[in-house]
Parts: sequence; C-alpha cells; structure tokens
Amino acid sequence: MTEQRHSALGIHPLDPDTDPHELLRRHQVMRRTRVLGIVVLAVLAIGAGRTVLSRMANARALESQSTELATQYVKTVLPGSGHDSRSLLLPGTLQGFVQSPIAARASGYLKRWTKDIGSRVEKGELLAEIETPEIDQQLSQAVAARQQAEASLNFAQSTVARWESLRQKDVVSQQDLEERRSAAAQARANLAAAQANEQRLRQLEGFKRVVAPFSGVITRRNVDVGDLIDAGGGNGRTLFMLSQTDPLRIYVNVPQAYSQMVKPGQPVTVTQPELLGQQFQGKVARIASAIDTATRTMQVEVSLPNKDGILMPGAYVQVSLEIGPTKALTVPSNALLFRGEGPRVAVVDDSGVVHLHAVTLGRNFGQTLEILDGLGPNDRMVLNPADSLADGDRVALAPADPAPAAAPAKTPL
Repeated sequence: MTEQRHSALGIHPLDPDTDPHELLRRHQVMRRTRVLGIVVLAVLAIGAGRTVLSRMANARALESQSTELATQYVKTVLPGSGHDSRSLLLPGTLQGFVQSPIAARASGYLKRWTKDIGSRVEKGELLAEIETPEIDQQLSQAVAARQQAEASLNFAQSTVARWESLRQKDVVSQQDLEERRSAAAQARANLAAAQANEQRLRQLEGFKRVVAPFSGVITRRNVDVGDLIDAGGGNGRTLFMLSQTDPLRIYVNVPQAYSQMVKPGQPVTVTQPELLGQQFQGKVARIASAIDTATRTMQVEVSLPNKDGILMPGAYVQVSLEIGPTKALTVPSNALLFRGEGPRVAVVDDSGVVHLHAVTLGRNFGQTLEILDGLGPNDRMVLNPADSLADGDRVALAPADPAPAAAPAKTPL
C-alpha cells in the first residue's frame, strides 16, 4: 500500500520498529472496511432487485387490467313467447248513455224550477214551468178565429141548402149555386186552418211545463226564476243538462294495429285513478268498422253498468281491452338498436361473438315489442346494447345479479 493510500485512509505507514499491536489494529480496520463495503453492495443489490420485481409485477397488473377493461361485459336475455293474451290500455272519458240538454219550446219567463243539480228524475217528471202571456193571448185569438170560422161555415152551408132548393124550382141560375157551394168549401177550409192553428198553440201551451224526456240525473241548471226564456234555447242557452248514468258509455280510439282484434261483446275492464283497487267490468257495445284517416284509429263504444252510481259522467278512466294471443316473439324495448338501415338486435353466440340481426317489428306493448321476423326463440339478445357495438365484436357475459331477499309478509290488522 502506498503512502498516499495510507494518508487517504488515515493510516500511517509502518516503521520497522512499529509495535505488533498497532499492526493488528490496522488489519482489523481494513477488514471492517471490506465487510462494510460488501454489506453496502448487498443492500444496493437487494434494492435494485426489489425495484425490478415491483416493476415487473406492476407491468403484469397493468396488462391484466387493460385486458379486463377492454373486455365488454353484457347482459343477455332470451325472447319471450307471444302465446299469452295481452291487455291494451287506452284512455277514455265517461259519458252518460243518454245525455241531452233540455231546452224550452215556448218563449216566456221562468215561473219556477223544481229540480236542481244532482237530482234524480223519472221520465215525464216536471222540471220547470214557464209563463207565456203572448202564447196565452195567441191561443185566445185562435179560439175566437175558430169560432168565427165555424159560424161562417154554418152560414155558408145553410145558404147552399136554400139555393139548392131554389135551383130545383129554377129560380136561380146554376152559376149562382156553384158560387154558394164554393163559399161553403172555402168556409170549411178556413175552419180547418183555424182548428190547426188552435191545436198548434195548445201544444205550445203544453210546453210551458218542461218535463224530463228520460230518467237520469240533472248535471247542470242554467236558469233561475224570472229569467227570459227563448224558444229552442236561443244563444246556446239551455235550461238543464240531463244525463242517464246507468249504464254509462265510453268512446275509445283503438290503433289500427289492434283494430282487427276488437269485436262487439268483448269484455273490458275499466279503472279510475282516484278509485284505487276498484275495477269495473263492461263490454264492447259496437265498433265503427272503419279507420279514421286522420288518426289511423278505430272508434269503439264501451257500455259500462253503473247501478251503484259510483262512476260519474265526465271522469277520466282507463279502459283495458283483452287482445288475442299471438305466435310472434316478444323482446324488451331496451334490446333494440335503431340504426340507419333499420332496427337491429344484438345476438351473442356460444363463443361470445356479437351478430346484429335485422328484425321486423310488430305491435308495441310499451315495455315489450313483437318481433315478426329476424329472431329465433333460442337467440340470446344483449340488453341495453351500446351504440358502438358492431357486428363481430367479442363480449363476455356479466355475472347475474343476486336475487333480492323476499320481503316479509304483512299481517292484516
């Protein structure tokens, strides 16, 4: 070891006369220095190996995560069978089976009314009375005119009888006799006209009493005592609104796709949102048998019994029509892909490859649709397919969701 090396390590060179103990101490220092260097190198090697192993593990984890993220997980479902009967739910408005505004046939002033809104009346029952002084005077005049026509006829007939006897004696000419006969015929015609006018005014007198044309419920009263009444409900004003509430009728518009499945006599179920848990059974009374070109719907009339009077005319209801079974398959509405070339369904084969099938749509049931063509009963369809899903993509089936726990049964109070 050179002198410079000794000076760097802080070790002085040995003299020949150096103590052996000093030599031993220097050897120990050199040994310790070598051991410390080896330990430092070992620590550095371990740290480098750990870093390399950590980076390799991170690389493998990143590769595995990238592969997992690149895999598309999808949920699939099989098409449903269309053999079961389905219900077609349509909105409707309740109407009285017979619903009519009651107007006056005679002009005058309302003397009194006997029925108010909500009153149930029978056919022929008095609803109101009208004072008609003008008609009363016209009737008196018509009676006098009829009596005058009767007197004129009696005089004309007696005159004809006298002139016929005179004609037999050749006292008067045939022309004079014919004139008297013509005057008698004119008197008879005048009497018939007077009697017809009197009968007309007597009928108008009968219209002073406003009666119910059928049994029902008064749903509106538009007049009060002293109001001026115009014959025929002038200016759109009527006295009462009368509705027959048992049975009721409902008009619904059935879409063209279901028009062939609705027949007269078919049972229907009617529900009202405010009457929770109550269902009312009716039947199809008649159908229009024609499609409205503006709406592409067919009008259907439903007859609904209402013996208890629970349902009221004018209420909004929902009509459920039972439509016949079909052999077409049904799919959830969230399984369809709408592309520029038409509706498609993503089908997954056994190897996990996606195939887009063109399908022909049938009736729309809301949450499900009919598929008329393009799908088999064993084809597994992708639910909620992404817009980026393409033909030939490889996907993996997502694990099934755990079944929800059954709710405890409620004990009736």
